[in-house]
Amino acid sequence: MDNSATLKQDIKRMIVENLMLQVTADEIGDDQALFGPGSLGLDSVDALQLVVALDKNYGFKIPDPESARRVLQSITTMADAVATHLASASVEGRPSPHTA
Repeated sequence: MDNSATLKQDIKRMIVENLMLQVTADEIGDDQALFGPGSLGLDSVDALQLVVALDKNYGFKIPDPESARRVLQSITTMADAVATHLASASVEGRPSPHTA
């Protein structure tokens, strides 16, 4: 499994555990919408919990609602944002809070 697939699976597990969803991580599609019609059915409280979980698990801070709308669309968009953050943190020499 490559790093992107591993990160996506980690994020799915984080979502299921933090939001106490009645689905398994394997039942969540990488590109499945998280909010809105035809989605996983998350709401604004779930969004806030995801923002906190991303900061706690990856040191990734979402600064404003517009960024949240962009990042929290799907597992893929979340994984891309976290991967970019982790790559820039390692380039800058800062340790990552994420330990896999």
